[in-house]
Parts: sequence; structure tokens; C-alpha cells
Amino acid sequence: MAVVGIIPARYGSTRLPGKPLAEIGGKPMIQHVYESASKAPELDRVLVATDDRRIERAVKSFGGDVVMTSRRHASGTDRLAEVARKLKADWLVNVQGDLPFIHAETIARAVRPMRRNTAIPMSTVCTPIYDEKEWRNPNVVKVLTDCAGFALYFSRSPIPYARNGATDSIVGKRSLGRDRRQWGQRHLGLYVYRREFLLKLSGLRRTALERSESLEQLRALEHGYRIYVAEVDERSVEVDTPADLKKAERYLKMRAH
Repeated sequence: MAVVGIIPARYGSTRLPGKPLAEIGGKPMIQHVYESASKAPELDRVLVATDDRRIERAVKSFGGDVVMTSRRHASGTDRLAEVARKLKADWLVNVQGDLPFIHAETIARAVRPMRRNTAIPMSTVCTPIYDEKEWRNPNVVKVLTDCAGFALYFSRSPIPYARNGATDSIVGKRSLGRDRRQWGQRHLGLYVYRREFLLKLSGLRRTALERSESLEQLRALEHGYRIYVAEVDERSVEVDTPADLKKAERYLKMRAH
């Protein structure tokens, strides 16, 4: 089965305008994302989907594969669907452009459950949150899962609410040790879709929760579709704000030593 990784990239980010072209260690962030995704053996092809000629030029300058898309898309999912209609691919992997150092193993862990279970239409990944500030940060998306690993809900709010104290016993699957408290699970912006499901999803109307939280994955849940969530050990930086960009610079320097 052909698996294509697509990086949706738009210039007009509200919290960090021009984000795909913001430099980290002398390279535009979109190049870091592209190079990181290209290391995943599960992906037969990686390309950038953008509506901005500046991003197109940047991708071409480092030898990347890029396609132009409509400016009218309300979400990355819709941009992906436009590209999917023109591709001969069975599965599409949405690699968010704000994950410059995403691990190849993270992509693999998102793909594997769908290989094992053909009934799963869509999958994503999460990683434990051990920092209370991160848990309370609305820029960090949290996810709750059921006992089978499927998403119950995604939110910018700090979920679950721990009325009686620590959430260790109800969040996550790993043994945390006595010295580490797990506050929740951080959702990472990586999605794997079966092609036919992606096209169906993009045709569904936007939902109230999707608009309220500004989280497009809620569209799938509200329309009754299941999303499998694989746990990963991904501690790299997700870039949404200028402060995150500074963290990414520090992370890159630490990784170099």
C-alpha cells in the first residue's frame, strides 16, 4: 500500500505569522519538518501542500517536493483532501508543520495500528505530560482515551479534572515511577487517514465543538467516527508561538551536543 506524508503549510498563522519560514538553526522550519518526516521508512513519499508562493520557493530551494493548493481551505484536513484526490495513495499521513523534529518512530507508531486493524479509519499519537504548566497551557492540546486506545475527547483545557488529586491512575498506560506525576496526555499533530475516509471527512460539515476548540479532529468524533491514539515517547518541541521558537532553538543546540 502506498503511504504518502503530506505537510500542510500556510503562511498566515495567527500566533506566529510566517511560521513555516521561521528559521531554526539557520534553516526554515518547513525544511526541518520535511527532513524529519523523510527519515520515516513507512512513508513512500513526502510532500508539502501550501497556498503560498513564498513557501513553495523555500521548499524547492532545498530540493523538496511541493504542490500548490487552494487558499480557501478552512483546515489542514481540507488541504490534505485536495491533494489526496490527485494522488495514487492508499493512506495519507498528515505531518503538521509545527513539529520540526518529529521522530521517525512516532510516524511508525501512528501507522502500525492501522496496518493491524483495517476497521480503524484514522489514527494519531499522544505523549505523557509531566509538567503542570504544559497541562494548563491552552496551546497544548490534550486527549483522553478509552480502554482500547480510542479518543474520547481532545481539548485545549486541562483534562481530565482531578477532583481527588493526582491523575496517575486514570491517565496513560506507562508506569510513571514515584517521583513523576503524569498530568495528562499531550496530543501531537500527526494523523494517518485511509484515503477514502479522508475524502469523506473533508466533505462533512464543521461541528460546534470543532469551532469552539479550533480542533479539526473533533469533526470526526462529533460525526461518530473513531480515532485510534498511540502512545509515543516524543519529547521534542511543538512550535506555535515565538516562545516555542526559542525552545526549538535550544532543543536543536542540545541535540547537537
